[in-house]
Amino acid sequence: MAKFKTNYSRKSGKGSDAIVKVGLFAAIVGGLFYIFNLFTGNNTPATSESTDEYVAEAYYLPTSTTGRIVNRRHYSLSYNEDHEQAEWVAYVLKKEQLDMPWEERSDEFLPDPSIKTGSATPDDYRNSGYDRGHLVPAADMAFNKEAMQETFYMSNISPQARNFNKGVWRELEELTRDWARKNKQLYVVTGPVLSETPKSTIGDNEVSVPVAYFKVLLDLTDPEVKAIAFVLPNEISYEPLFKFATSVDKVEALTQIDFFPELMPDDLEDQLESTFNIDLWEFNKKRYDLRIQKWNKQQ
Repeated sequence: MAKFKTNYSRKSGKGSDAIVKVGLFAAIVGGLFYIFNLFTGNNTPATSESTDEYVAEAYYLPTSTTGRIVNRRHYSLSYNEDHEQAEWVAYVLKKEQLDMPWEERSDEFLPDPSIKTGSATPDDYRNSGYDRGHLVPAADMAFNKEAMQETFYMSNISPQARNFNKGVWRELEELTRDWARKNKQLYVVTGPVLSETPKSTIGDNEVSVPVAYFKVLLDLTDPEVKAIAFVLPNEISYEPLFKFATSVDKVEALTQIDFFPELMPDDLEDQLESTFNIDLWEFNKKRYDLRIQKWNKQQ
């Protein structure tokens, strides 16, 4: 078993004192950061490779190990040139957007013009045996044609084993949308595990094939403020999804990425990142059965 895989565990994450404070605090911080973003461009480093304005709250954005931030209209990413893919993508997933009519999926994969050194290309994946796996799912941005099309830039794509992409990864993406609808909105950070030696590389651009992927979810909605993370090996899986649940702290240790560095007060950040409770996240047995019986068998 790969060393990054997390065993199932259950920890309480209630932290009552911090929870009482967070509703008012989140509103204040959100307002302050909105004003801050208007004047500073969302605190993007000078090496930003995009002129688009990303207007979501800044306090949930992770640190970048590369300093190469791309801000889109509806999500941000940190690009890793060595691996020719994003090390993370981050965005706010809102119920109101998920409930809007979906735009038709284009499936038009394109090199990312925002990457000045050149991103991967669709040809890198051709005959590789790996799917062009989305980090920001197209379905999460289906409320707007431009937003969806931006998910098909190759900077948002990573080589995924076919039955991983169509199986357990799909299940997690669909559950994340379920949770966003239930909680009104979620802060979502997703990426490949690039700190571990890749399985291989593909294409002329030598795109790394990650050994695993992570997804970090933060819910600041009263009354149950909570966070959870997942680390999934890039391979077919027959395990229930909750088996891959873990704390944000463990994903930070694995990836060397600080996920919520601006979240205050510090004791709230510490509490949310160090604990998780799967009882606060409703898993779907029917969707798991569908993965085992159908999705894992798709070619």
